[in-house]
Amino acid sequence: MKKGLILLFVALSGLVFGAEAESAKIALNTDSGTLLAFGSIIAAGFGVGIAAVGGSIAMGNTAAATISGIARNPGVGKDLTKTMFIAIALIEAQVIYTLVIAFIVLFGNPFIG
Repeated sequence: MKKGLILLFVALSGLVFGAEAESAKIALNTDSGTLLAFGSIIAAGFGVGIAAVGGSIAMGNTAAATISGIARNPGVGKDLTKTMFIAIALIEAQVIYTLVIAFIVLFGNPFIG
């Protein structure tokens, strides 16, 4: 049920944004470069937002698992803490990669004249 709702949301949002982009092109009589810039801004914003939400959920799960492990076996607290910080750094690196890609799409987009 949850996957179906997510798929429906993605399909409807694609339909809405596609219709908005087409109506903006007709209403503003813009060229494809302006429309591509508009789409790049929207895509960069959504990409960074989704990456930030996913990264924060993953970091929360990592911290919860580490706290649970330390509560079960306090003797391995140092090892679990080191592993947690490495895992959090790797999770944060993926969010930063998304931010870099968003900057490339915004400022170095080769498709915009």
